[in-house]
Amino acid sequence: MISVQNLGMQLRAGSHLVTILDGITFEVPEKQVVAIVGPSGSGKSTLLGLMAGLDKPTAGTIQLNGFDITALTETQLAHFRREYIGYIFQSFHLIPTLTALENVALPLDLSGEPSAANRAEELLAAVGLQDRQHHYPVQLSGGEQQRVAVARAFACRPRILLADEPTGNLDSGTGQIVIDLLLKLNQDHGSTLVLVTHDSNLAERAGRMITMRDGRLVSDGEIPR
Repeated sequence: MISVQNLGMQLRAGSHLVTILDGITFEVPEKQVVAIVGPSGSGKSTLLGLMAGLDKPTAGTIQLNGFDITALTETQLAHFRREYIGYIFQSFHLIPTLTALENVALPLDLSGEPSAANRAEELLAAVGLQDRQHHYPVQLSGGEQQRVAVARAFACRPRILLADEPTGNLDSGTGQIVIDLLLKLNQDHGSTLVLVTHDSNLAERAGRMITMRDGRLVSDGEIPR
């Protein structure tokens, strides 16, 4: 499902090249739940963004569902993300001028889903926000906004779900609700789920943990139950 091979990322800072990722290699089978952990600055979010096709690596390849996304054009990547990938941002990234329902329905509308509003209503009910669907983001709490973001990420039934610190801006109680929700939706939809997190509770509930440090993969193993 996911194959990352010898991935590297360098950025130029003045006359110097700064290495963000160095020789990252791993594979994730279909439907697995993987937590990527490590200290701040270890390259976790950069790696996740590359896996979503939000940026291009300077070395290596990423294959998702058999497609080498590092070889796709921007237009092809946009179509691929719409078809296969759901992405949850730490800072929600909801559109402030759209209601919760409209935020969730947007990717469905863009995909030409004829019953976009009905599907959005079902997803908001699944995340416990059926009574808040006509509220705008500013009228929602942080936890409610993140639940809308989770519903939106699942809207197009993605084969792969990528989540960047999905509990990072939430208190522990609300974070636990979002963790439960992500894992339940993952089970219900059968998506492959890759999470970047500092949240030990979330990481320990994954089936596998990848640890990064200084742009390198330092450990990779299944979590014993």
